[in-house]
Amino acid sequence: MRGWTRGLVPGTRRGQRRLAQGVMLACVLALAPATWLHTSTAGSLRTAADVPARDVAVVFGAGLWKGRPTPYLAHRLDTAAELYRTGKVKVVLVTGDNSRADYDEPDAMRAYLVERGVPGTRIVNDHAGFDTWDSCVRAKRIFGVDRAVLVTQGFHVRRAVALCRAAGVESYGVGVAEPHDAVWYYGGVRELAAAGKAAADVVLRPDPVFLGRQETGVTEALASAG
Repeated sequence: MRGWTRGLVPGTRRGQRRLAQGVMLACVLALAPATWLHTSTAGSLRTAADVPARDVAVVFGAGLWKGRPTPYLAHRLDTAAELYRTGKVKVVLVTGDNSRADYDEPDAMRAYLVERGVPGTRIVNDHAGFDTWDSCVRAKRIFGVDRAVLVTQGFHVRRAVALCRAAGVESYGVGVAEPHDAVWYYGGVRELAAAGKAAADVVLRPDPVFLGRQETGVTEALASAG
């Protein structure tokens, strides 16, 4: 054991100091993207009750179970339905994964919202929201969304706001509260890694997996809302 330890730790004070500095630098670099997310979104997080009114709410996919929204996704949709009922938004853009025929997040999200009283004419599907950056870029470039309320869980909302702003969508985020269960802790840990990708997306600005042509769904839905 001692030999193994000596093989990992430098034998000189100078070497040990450099090792400690290297570890500290690695920690700083690892946490820098998460720090950027927190500072860049300060003042942009609201509750469903106090968020400023916007024409469009964007709800990000969070998985299906047997063709129905998972509990976390259902809670996002419940919040979007509340925003619609209280007049905070006029149209809901549901964005998620429809990469194969037997998995269609946006259609499941639409059906859930309709069950809760949101008219189908006020719901627009984005079938190529494969990740947060893709959803934000497509909201701007494909659906013409300039301002929006973003609905997602609290551990994800800062990244969503930062990425949508970088994509050109002026955004407020509503973080859906959840009990601090295993899923919540997993989501929080996952966000540390996702923050690094988010920073890279903002710098490199890649095109979404699927861009396609512009769509008029949001414009038509807003027109039907008067």
